[in-house]
Amino acid sequence: MKNSLLLKLLFGAALVLSLYYVLKPASQVEFKINMTGISHPDSLGIFGTIAPLSLDKPLLMTGPDAQGFYNISLSFPDSAMGQPLKYTYSYGNNNYDIIRSIHIEKNQPQTIIDKWGYLDGMLASVKPAPDIEVFQAGTPEETAELNRPFVGITTDGKLVENLFPVKKTGINITPIKNAVNNFLQAITKEQREKCSFPVESSEWRKWHNIDFYKRTGIGFEELTTKQKDLAFEILKASLSLKGVQKSKDIMKMEEHLAFLTNDYKRYGGDKYWLVFLGTPSDTEPWGWQLDGHHLVINYFLQGDQVVMTPTFMGSEPTYIESGKNKGLRTFKAEEEKGVAFYSSLTQAQKDKATIWHSKDQNFNQAEAFRDNAIIPATGIAAKELSADQKNALLDLIAEYVGNMKEGQAKVKMEEVRSHLDETHFTWVQETDINSPFYYRIHSPVVLIEFDHQAPVAIWDRSKPRPGPVKNHIHTVVRTPNGNDYGKDLLKEHLKKHHHH
Repeated sequence: MKNSLLLKLLFGAALVLSLYYVLKPASQVEFKINMTGISHPDSLGIFGTIAPLSLDKPLLMTGPDAQGFYNISLSFPDSAMGQPLKYTYSYGNNNYDIIRSIHIEKNQPQTIIDKWGYLDGMLASVKPAPDIEVFQAGTPEETAELNRPFVGITTDGKLVENLFPVKKTGINITPIKNAVNNFLQAITKEQREKCSFPVESSEWRKWHNIDFYKRTGIGFEELTTKQKDLAFEILKASLSLKGVQKSKDIMKMEEHLAFLTNDYKRYGGDKYWLVFLGTPSDTEPWGWQLDGHHLVINYFLQGDQVVMTPTFMGSEPTYIESGKNKGLRTFKAEEEKGVAFYSSLTQAQKDKATIWHSKDQNFNQAEAFRDNAIIPATGIAAKELSADQKNALLDLIAEYVGNMKEGQAKVKMEEVRSHLDETHFTWVQETDINSPFYYRIHSPVVLIEFDHQAPVAIWDRSKPRPGPVKNHIHTVVRTPNGNDYGKDLLKEHLKKHHHH
């Protein structure tokens, strides 16, 4: 989904700002955007919304100048004073910058200096969530994306090496192996064929949160009651009790979302698909993937080592007020522990952790098809925290890592602790602690994101679509530096056992 769709939702029927027809010019605003590092387009335009003016195409800007800036000067009437102006830049065919906002100051000339893709101008350190990319199965776009070599999440495009050695953990994985084998034996030969792939397959990278993504594998909707019970046995064998319950709660919330929207074609508690990669084994690498709206789990096994990333969990809404499953709330612990940790910081620490004081956009950086995202370390480093604060941060991390079976979670937390001083905590929020927020925990061995998102399915359609709200949450857990999907472990295994 490109920003074009987001703009239509946000601005309503592609309503755009008329900056041509200003009857009583009062305030002059110069817009400048730097395009350094991006191929200069033949033309660049600016457009946005502000009542009651409208224009159906962007205004062309002049440039670039010697510093890489495009610019345009515009006059605004008195009626625009004090009103929020949302605008963006665009060039070519569906190339959109992020959505921005300003307030026009009366009788005062303003100069707005932007840098493509960044919220903080030429400081170039704060990025909101990138465009949502949906590469449907079998399309040239998907082929091109998957042909890009997998690198992994990094801070600067360069991998930190030797973080994930192949080793024995001593944890029994037989229950996981048995659960998968029992399920595969219970489905037909045709069903097994469509959900089974080699462990080195690019199927690992074909997942998405978006409900309309065309998924491969075997869907829960086509399973019998017995087969579905066996599918849940895979979750029970692989995840902690907490992890299983979170997964089921998300599915229940999807069922509630279908009820609220009366759209049972798009949403529902059974709209999840299973894929199996490799063959269950004590020695050879293998794994499974669960993929659906607001719940994606990638589960890789090498011997008795487990990598459970990327994992995506989300929910809209986050609370059921009445009817079936009344009182169900999702992400209570992740939300409350995040606030508690941030609140434990001193003001100086909060100032360092908070990279942006406006939460009018989504901020997650590492969702679907972002396997090679470059995410710089930002915020406050854990080495600057007190002992109590470090323990609180570890408890917050454990809330996510603890979705794995207890033994595997313990192994992962030992890995996290060994890199604690290299861990950074980032926060985005307005001044009201009760308002929507975003946080990121980033170390060489784990990346965690929590984001209050703009509504997609539920909001008052008689009003403009609001910004991020607390009843829509996305969370992401990644293993940076090349070990998402167990890729680094797989590489080491193949190097040792299958070299030619």
